[in-house]
Amino acid sequence: MVIAVTQSDEVNLLTCVIAKQKQDCCTIARVRNPIYSEERQFLCSELKLSMTINPEYEAAREMSRLLHFPSAIEVDTFAGGRIELLRFKLPADSMLCGRALKDIPAKISKSVLICIVERGEGIVIPNGDYVVEGGDVLTVILQPGSADYFFQTIGVRTNRVDNVMIVGGGEITYYLAQILQNSGIEVKIIEKNEQRCELLSEQFPEITVDCADGTDEVILREERLDKMDAFISCTGIDEINAILSLFAQEHVRRKTITKLNHVDFNDVIEKLQLDSVVNPKYLTAQNIVQFVRATSNSMGSNVETLYRLMNNRVEALEFMIHKESRVTGVPLMDMKLKESILIAGIVRDGELIIPGGQDSFQVGDAVIIITTHLGFDDIYDILDER
Repeated sequence: MVIAVTQSDEVNLLTCVIAKQKQDCCTIARVRNPIYSEERQFLCSELKLSMTINPEYEAAREMSRLLHFPSAIEVDTFAGGRIELLRFKLPADSMLCGRALKDIPAKISKSVLICIVERGEGIVIPNGDYVVEGGDVLTVILQPGSADYFFQTIGVRTNRVDNVMIVGGGEITYYLAQILQNSGIEVKIIEKNEQRCELLSEQFPEITVDCADGTDEVILREERLDKMDAFISCTGIDEINAILSLFAQEHVRRKTITKLNHVDFNDVIEKLQLDSVVNPKYLTAQNIVQFVRATSNSMGSNVETLYRLMNNRVEALEFMIHKESRVTGVPLMDMKLKESILIAGIVRDGELIIPGGQDSFQVGDAVIIITTHLGFDDIYDILDER
């Protein structure tokens, strides 16, 4: 496998072409230019690339998902976007507070499963006896169609944003503007570089682009920050982005998103209590790891989707079951699993099944696993075969 992630798209593509000619290997290229990105399928086909990755586009997609569900701290997807993993903070007045998970009314939790609970520094994969409290950070798995009812019932606002202010006019903003324009969200971009403003104005004539210093508090107030549903700090400097978001959290109505490039100092960042943080480098690394893990599975199953959660302390994986094996047709209650493993969902014919003891895996299923064990490559890894 050859992974080319230099700052030059052309160098990355050429490296992969040469590698493929010299040695029939897997090739992954980072391709960031919007012109190349629009031709990703063509490039993969003609240059025989195994995968292309675009950190800025992936970051824009993540931000878009968060804007459509402002109460979420983090949104991940499985089964081609048909299943969502949502992380959110439970309000102190929620009807879930003080309840054991097994006592949550069936009509609320039928198509929703609470997979992970964060309380202070601790992380728990809960069982039915676990009692949730206000302030807990919960991660739930559900189908998008059932999200609104669940969150409204437990007292969490779900209204998507109608407008957003973005400070910084780089590539992430370019991709995000494309996505948001198509979804009907009003966008205002503040960028101090005149040439960049002209380019964005030409590309997006229906979007407001103001040439000003978005790091100036006076400018933000003049641009009516307090009338915005959401704010995204997307400059090239992490420290400025963090400070801007902390300021905006006191003024915008629903959502702030902070772009951070550095992957260090996670503990410090968590203590800042920023609303949502998006890290393009982390998203890129996660996509590469997912691909690598998918190439090292058995013929019986493979990793379709992989997310590292809670500072790499938890993994959420989606396995595809391709053939009959020792894990198919066995009731889950009879399956010997390792500790700290939760079978969070079975996706069958596009529908999410919250599994019970009588359910079993079938050929064609997508199986979603939540675990504190790191490094699973195959569905068999969940079994305790001692």
